[in-house]
Amino acid sequence: MTSMTNNFRRWRALWHPEMYHGWGRQNGYFEGWYFKLVDFAERFAFAVIPGISMGKDEVRHAFIQVLDGKRCVASYHEFPLETFLPGDQEFSLELGGNFFSTQKIRLDLPELSGEIHFKNTTPWPKMLGAPGIMGWYSFVPFMQCYHGVVSLNHDLTGQMKVYGEAADFSGGKGYIEKDWGESFPRSWIWLQSNHFEAKEPVSLMASVAHIPWLGSYFIGFIVGFLVGKKLHRFATYTGAKMKAAMDERHVYLTFKDSRFRLEITGTQAPGAKLVSPITGNMTGKVNESMLGVIHVQLFENERLVFEGTGRNAGMEIAGDVQELLVQK
Repeated sequence: MTSMTNNFRRWRALWHPEMYHGWGRQNGYFEGWYFKLVDFAERFAFAVIPGISMGKDEVRHAFIQVLDGKRCVASYHEFPLETFLPGDQEFSLELGGNFFSTQKIRLDLPELSGEIHFKNTTPWPKMLGAPGIMGWYSFVPFMQCYHGVVSLNHDLTGQMKVYGEAADFSGGKGYIEKDWGESFPRSWIWLQSNHFEAKEPVSLMASVAHIPWLGSYFIGFIVGFLVGKKLHRFATYTGAKMKAAMDERHVYLTFKDSRFRLEITGTQAPGAKLVSPITGNMTGKVNESMLGVIHVQLFENERLVFEGTGRNAGMEIAGDVQELLVQK
């Protein structure tokens, strides 16, 4: 494959964050997608994470991680690099007899096997100069880690065998995001839930991280709060402000712009260790729970316009998070 072809494919992916970005990369690079699957009865909650790891030491492989959020156990399945087959026209990925796209997931793994389709997906809206959730930072070529939200909320239909037993996921909920780059940040807080008691779809994703920048760093954040068809965005690049605090069991986050204020209280819960990237190699560790609880209040000019509690919440609190606790 020529360098020109790789450059064109990377350029196309820049405008479609859900697509594969690593064309032509050989080392010091990772890319992974995060598929959350929760059945209607909320008996099962899984995160399925396909990806690729290309270390600076030229140790390279593809993988699928599976987090069983209810049992609090995780597994890591390694595949030869040549079985990692991403699409170059739209997001799709074939990997060792498994398939991933924005429309469906097909698995042939010891824990999960079967096919689930996604309906009513809710992609992060594209805007002029902001192809994805990172805004204009999407165009900065030296970021340590890039982030994308493929679907904030969608419906599931289909069946899986869960540890060999049939399970119907129809009527359940899903969520898809992704990361790519060299390494995860050295510290971060991440919260996600789309299981709120509401008549309309409600979904929250909030991320706060230590971001290296031109020999220094800043504390960056990206938040998407979907209520019905309205997406409230709070981010470093939008000029929003953040407050963050923690105690032994909770994380408290407040995001504010000129009109809205979002207050979040996340309650931690047991989880399992996932593998994370360091300079492309999957040698890091991060604890993730899918049993967290997130209480959310949204104010418009001091008037409470939404209050609810999200369950089956994904939560990661990693690294020296004390450096993320900002009081502004």
